[in-house]
Amino acid sequence: MTPHETELTAETQTALERADAAHRHEALFSERAHNIRQSAVRDVFDISIRPGLVSLAGGSPSLTRLPLGLVAETAQRVIMDHGMEALHYGGGKGTLALRELICEIMAEEGILGASPEDVVVTTGSQSAQDIAAKVFCNPGDVVLAEDPTYVGALNTFEAYQVRVEPVGMDEDGLVPELLEARIAELEAAGATIKLLYTIPSFNNPSGITLAAERRQQIVDICREHNILVLEDNPYGMLRFDGKPLAPLRADNPDDVIYCGSFSKIFSPGVRLGWALVPKHLYRRFYLAAEAVVLCPSMLNQMLVTEFFHSFDWRAYLAESRAVYAERCAAMLHALGEHFPAEATWTTPSGGFFVWVTLPDGIDTYPLLHESIEAGVVFIPGAAFTPSDAPSSKLRLAFSGVAPEQIREGVRRLAPVVRAAVEANARYAPAAPAAPGRD
Repeated sequence: MTPHETELTAETQTALERADAAHRHEALFSERAHNIRQSAVRDVFDISIRPGLVSLAGGSPSLTRLPLGLVAETAQRVIMDHGMEALHYGGGKGTLALRELICEIMAEEGILGASPEDVVVTTGSQSAQDIAAKVFCNPGDVVLAEDPTYVGALNTFEAYQVRVEPVGMDEDGLVPELLEARIAELEAAGATIKLLYTIPSFNNPSGITLAAERRQQIVDICREHNILVLEDNPYGMLRFDGKPLAPLRADNPDDVIYCGSFSKIFSPGVRLGWALVPKHLYRRFYLAAEAVVLCPSMLNQMLVTEFFHSFDWRAYLAESRAVYAERCAAMLHALGEHFPAEATWTTPSGGFFVWVTLPDGIDTYPLLHESIEAGVVFIPGAAFTPSDAPSSKLRLAFSGVAPEQIREGVRRLAPVVRAAVEANARYAPAAPAAPGRD
């Protein structure tokens, strides 16, 4: 037997042993584990970092205006002056200093009088969604969500064996009449509805904002049916005109769990978010959070607190809004210049995303592979709904890409879209002939 044959035999034996272990251990997975799947956004993210591709896929914040020197100085000062505390365990709720800062930030958006004692610091806002699902939902319970909605939330709820039931939106966000009708339908079928998950400001993926006059109406409908509102608001401070709409939580402290994040207003790398929880729900929510993470990173909490106290973060947010407004305008202009007339899209007033709709009959998922060949990446619309049906929609992110790259990305994508529209028109059933005249 040659050394090469010996090597092949050893590799084959190892592969057989692993296959046997995988077969044996498959039976050990929980039912919940079979509902855990990788986000389509993460799949595309891995592709989008290839050299030469223009990524209009990931909702990454722009860090171009972040003063990295000051961040470095702040980190050094925290470690030099408070290293023994910063590098140790901390409390499960998060530091009081950070929770006070969070209340200050929320007040800028219209949540006045919030207490630090009602805030739980989390590992990003998605962690808060996970905690909410764990605390409130049994397998088979229903969570209502906008259609479309954030893919990460869908994956979280599905992992807890929760039914996510979509509710329609129009250009002014979640439609109250559709929400009432959906609740009535589900209750008549015997469903137990626990939560309404909503991204009211610059919905991910659509960029649509829930109109101010609908906000209280949505909460009132949910209160009437004893449904808790889970408000996810990572983009609320990023309204281009600098005048954010008051969150649902502002006037409803007992009926809304509010989720915020430092990922979009500072840095996703620090992995810090928060939940503002109604007082009567706080203890179980906090204990569930503590059971998972024990405590948030003390180093990151102290870095964020110190940085925000030594930096004009309000001016920084104003600069960030200007960056995003410029990039959004570049994308909308490029879409109008290059995309076919059959395509439509949203016009967001803030946030990170534009939602494109192609004619019925087009599945945008296969178009992703064609677009990669053309040198551009997007997220197919099917990722943002609990339905398994094909989607004629796609999400384009403008937040993390310079205007010239946005224009180039849309230019590369346009021929792929145009070809799909033309093919769809050729194979679509012919419209019935108009009745003749006597």
